[in-house]
Amino acid sequence: MNNIQRLPVDARRVIAVLLPDGWHHVVPGSFTVGPLGFGVDDDRLGFRFDEDNSAADEPTSLTGSLDTLLAVRQSRARSSLSSISRSACAVVPAEPARSARA
Repeated sequence: MNNIQRLPVDARRVIAVLLPDGWHHVVPGSFTVGPLGFGVDDDRLGFRFDEDNSAADEPTSLTGSLDTLLAVRQSRARSSLSSISRSACAVVPAEPARSARA
């Protein structure tokens, strides 16, 4: 199986996570992965994020074992071309125009 590709996750771009109970919206920049730390001998990886839940009276954070994480939704970086206005782009002809004097 030489066609295996790494699927990088940029924690800074995670905007939602899928857990067994459904999708959870993440406060941008709050998603982290690291040692879980439920005990001295606990060497599992875990995750933590602040939940973006406007219905809650108080801010909440979720922490859990990384193996319960089913999927992540990431924002995509905008292309550098998308910041250039269309009017700034010039159309270049395939051949230079010939002068009338030639």
